[in-house]
Amino acid sequence: MKEEIIIAGFGGQGVLSMGKILAYSALMENKEVTWMPSYGPEQRGGTANVTVIVSDNSISSPILNVFDTAIILNQQSMDKFESKVKPGGTLIYDPHGISHKPTRKDISIYTIEAVSAAAEMQNAKAFNMILLGGYLKIKNIVALESVLKGLHKTLPARHHNLIPVNEQALLKGMEIVQAAE
Repeated sequence: MKEEIIIAGFGGQGVLSMGKILAYSALMENKEVTWMPSYGPEQRGGTANVTVIVSDNSISSPILNVFDTAIILNQQSMDKFESKVKPGGTLIYDPHGISHKPTRKDISIYTIEAVSAAAEMQNAKAFNMILLGGYLKIKNIVALESVLKGLHKTLPARHHNLIPVNEQALLKGMEIVQAAE
């Protein structure tokens, strides 16, 4: 098994932390992992993306031009990365803020109404975990319990009280992900 993933959106949406949690989760399962963030000098509002590779075997390079899965959180990222999903690959996006829906017919496309679900949960910061939960429903590359361990590893101890909320968000994402029409 080898899964090459790009997660892309605006800074402040939890793009980098979603990738980091996924990477730590895979490490907890003794998988080979790379995590390579890319972001501009802006802390909030600028574009950000992270490449994560999870594999059962050694990973030769963290540099990728095409991906098995793209998780897209804004229109700029859709414009940039839709064409970089491998034929037969997967594109997951939150339709909030997307003005031009993906048009490819050779990939599987899913939507997750994460902004709306986070608002229902009254926790905007749950947005990225809702998306991660939806991704894990489609591509079961790590177990939910490994993600919870990954949260313990990546969140500062002062935020460990938020792990139950993050678990609820992961489960919500698994519940609401759906194939795009």
